[in-house]
Amino acid sequence: MSYQQYRPQRFQVLPVVVKNLLIINGLMFLATLVFRSQFQLDLTQQLGLHYWSSDLFKPYQFITYMFMHGGFDHVLFNMFALWMFGNVLENYWGPKRFLIYYMVTGIGAALIYMGYEAIQFYQINESVQAFMMNPIPEEYYALIQKHFGIYLEIPENQIQIDNFVSAWQGNSADAQLYVEQGLRDIQQFISFQQDKPVVGASGSVFGVLLAFGMLFPNTLLYIYFLFPLKAKYFVILYGALELYLGVLNNPGDNVAHFAHLGGMLFGFFMIKYWQRKSNHFY
Repeated sequence: MSYQQYRPQRFQVLPVVVKNLLIINGLMFLATLVFRSQFQLDLTQQLGLHYWSSDLFKPYQFITYMFMHGGFDHVLFNMFALWMFGNVLENYWGPKRFLIYYMVTGIGAALIYMGYEAIQFYQINESVQAFMMNPIPEEYYALIQKHFGIYLEIPENQIQIDNFVSAWQGNSADAQLYVEQGLRDIQQFISFQQDKPVVGASGSVFGVLLAFGMLFPNTLLYIYFLFPLKAKYFVILYGALELYLGVLNNPGDNVAHFAHLGGMLFGFFMIKYWQRKSNHFY
């Protein structure tokens, strides 16, 4: 990476905000492991971001979710990207503006994620209403496969659903009992989906990546340390990939792609707002 496009008065390899963010994220990841192994307490359930209608949702999760991670690879990738691009931005903007940007993009990512989930649950509700208009086992299975396919990837769940549908098809006289049980199963799936937390600093990190691409568009990044690509093209390609994966909505994909896009979207508007207010960043 080249730093020739800007000249901060003082360059720090590990500036204060980036350093403290790395420390906090690292400590929270270790705390998650310790509490889970020693006290059988999953901190991600308390501090991860739940959907607003979940009983587990708390407003403070809009902030705390940014400091929780689902695994070592997750926290390692996010923290490496934060250091790689964040140290440049903090040296350029200063600690105050960088911290504001980091927090706003993280909260913005959470808001976009909430909006996307609201659309998903609206579509689920429409599918449930359609099933009620035609309550047959084939429609039940199609609903489960469309909206809760990720659960069918677990062999035990697939077997259970298959057995239930087969029993329903073979007992038309008791159809109403199967419809009622099917609706209870669907409600359980919905509750599980609502109670599933989203965690990670990825929304803020994608905001940081977007800012780097906007402020230093011609800086060369070396993909896999071999292939040079200008930052502006890297950001465009990465954003397009996230949009594609989000729209694809693969049931087995456990990544909040629209949260990533939310961080980039809020970052874009913040930078444009600052550019209108002033000809320079301070």
